[in-house]
Amino acid sequence: MKIAINTRFLLADKLEGIGWFSHEVLKRWVEAHPEHEFIFIFDRPFDQRFIFADNVKGHYVYPPARHPFLFIWWYEWSVKRLLKKIKPAIFVSPDGFLVIGSKVPTLMVLHDIAWKHFGYHIPYIALKYYQYFVPKFAQKARRIATVSAFSKQDLVDSFGVNADKIDVVYNGSHDNYRPIEASKKRIIQQKYADGQAYFLYLGSIHPRKNIPRLLQAFDQFKSKTKSTMKLLLAGRMAWQTGETGALMERLEHKDSIVFLGYVDDISLASIVASAFALTYVSLFEGFGIPILEAMYCDVPAISSDCSSMPEVVGDAGLLCNPHSVDSIAEKMIELYETPQLREHLIEKGRIHRRHFSWDLTAAKMWDALIKTLP
Repeated sequence: MKIAINTRFLLADKLEGIGWFSHEVLKRWVEAHPEHEFIFIFDRPFDQRFIFADNVKGHYVYPPARHPFLFIWWYEWSVKRLLKKIKPAIFVSPDGFLVIGSKVPTLMVLHDIAWKHFGYHIPYIALKYYQYFVPKFAQKARRIATVSAFSKQDLVDSFGVNADKIDVVYNGSHDNYRPIEASKKRIIQQKYADGQAYFLYLGSIHPRKNIPRLLQAFDQFKSKTKSTMKLLLAGRMAWQTGETGALMERLEHKDSIVFLGYVDDISLASIVASAFALTYVSLFEGFGIPILEAMYCDVPAISSDCSSMPEVVGDAGLLCNPHSVDSIAEKMIELYETPQLREHLIEKGRIHRRHFSWDLTAAKMWDALIKTLP
């Protein structure tokens, strides 16, 4: 069987969300199914490291699809023409887009539709593209895979998609994320937090991630506990940060808050594993991979009681109201002042994380592929 796959997010040394999902699933597919031919379709010259085995053939198809107008060109002209030429049995698209004009059966992965709920955070032209095309994609796809039961229901409610054609395939955690010994934790704490224990936020600095309320909650936590604890934020600046900067100037304990910016994958895993707790109080997530990464490091999470996050946290973390600074602060104080609670959550996490792995993701994605075939 010839399987064509949109791999435009496989970018050398720049793998993020969809890119990691594609990498982990496709590498396992290729190795587990040497009897099939995989056609990887890139939108720029590709790194040979992504040609995982002899049964993979890479195609570079112009133009680089990084703008709504180029999306239309790439999918509806360039990819459509390639699919017509190579005649695959199926087309798999992990980025939530597909080729409307193609008759090839398509399995689309739609991770979330955050843009529908937080459209004011999206550039105008991109938002218009999503609003017009994504509902069409959802109807056109023969099957859809999504990363949480919450996201599945969101697709059903928002676009009237038949629930029977949607498969839930949870994300996994990278192998880098695992517990480390106490001596290494002390080295990391010394390097990044002046030797103090710290709460950690992991992700982009973006309005949907609720950073201002997290900062205010930490300030409240410090005032009430008199703790030496710090708050580290690791992630790229993905949005205008004027509000965050102005707020920082007003915080009483701003000297205990450290913005690390972008951190390489190896260092980041050690920073997560050395944290006292993850504070991930986003307003909306289709999944929330940092919660899982922390769980694999034996680090409990304080997270939001909305969207997919309760599903991912399970009974292995504390849930708060992300719209309430007091609620976030209360959970930070509760975890800090109750050492046995933290140990209890870590134990729960060791059990709960068994439901999430890239092996399981790849297997469920393969099942979805088989169900997509005519």
